[in-house]
Amino acid sequence: MQWLWVTVFMLVLVWSGIKPYDYFTWFLEVAPALIGFIALVITRKSFPLTPLVYTLILIHCIILMVGGHYTYAEVPLFDWIKEALHQSRNNYDKLGHFAQGFVPAMIAREIIIRKHIINGNVWTAFFVICFTLAFSAFYELVEWWVALSSGEDAEAFLGTQGYIWDTQSDMALALLGSIVALLLLSRWHDRQIDAL
Repeated sequence: MQWLWVTVFMLVLVWSGIKPYDYFTWFLEVAPALIGFIALVITRKSFPLTPLVYTLILIHCIILMVGGHYTYAEVPLFDWIKEALHQSRNNYDKLGHFAQGFVPAMIAREIIIRKHIINGNVWTAFFVICFTLAFSAFYELVEWWVALSSGEDAEAFLGTQGYIWDTQSDMALALLGSIVALLLLSRWHDRQIDAL
């Protein structure tokens, strides 16, 4: 399983880095995937994760790398969706922010349960949702700091496309992603945790 994971990650990373929209944006978008990859390599022996969480992390990395290649405002499939549904913007970034809630929620849940940080399903879910929303807000701050420090070069990274509520809707989608992940995957996740 791990070799397949690494192979898919590396193939998408290499594809993503071949003639992206621009290398500055590519680096900004792909950096979290690279940091995540390094963290997984470091913790693989000491704290291996469930197959479910590894799969979700890979999907999230792919979303980041596709966004890095095209920029979040220019992903072709979502341009087609924009045209077909008569939308005013390319909404690939909204998929990315939904995943930014969905995937970290399951990572946080696994750490909390396996490290016995919090007792009880309700408190675990509450903390996971709070963590995910805080993580999303922190990411929005990072985007702001990058924009301030790099000026116009950050426009493709921000991907607001003129939408004044972009930051708020990004955080709302991360919140929704975390809630959906907990509702859909908690039982399956529990079975995999028990099997470790």
